[in-house]
Amino acid sequence: MNIHVVAVFKFNENYLMEAVELFQALIKETRKEEGCLKYDLIEDKNNKGTFFMIELWETEEHLNRHSGQDHLLNFRKDVSKMLESSTVVYKGFKTL
Repeated sequence: MNIHVVAVFKFNENYLMEAVELFQALIKETRKEEGCLKYDLIEDKNNKGTFFMIELWETEEHLNRHSGQDHLLNFRKDVSKMLESSTVVYKGFKTL
């Protein structure tokens, strides 16, 4: 069963360019992963510095493997100092 993920990031405005560069590298590597069906970054049009990572994985097992990948772990470490608040992650299965 496919699993959907939405991660919400709120960055300090001073780090936006640097954050986008880190996202680019993360997205490039993640899209190569087995089981990754969708991995898109959306910027909130009304809230500067707020981004949504929209993910779709073939299975929860694929998502779990993604969580341990070096490129994701490095991304998390690098962006931690840039975030205005903690990242919020929602995971679920399509119901309709």
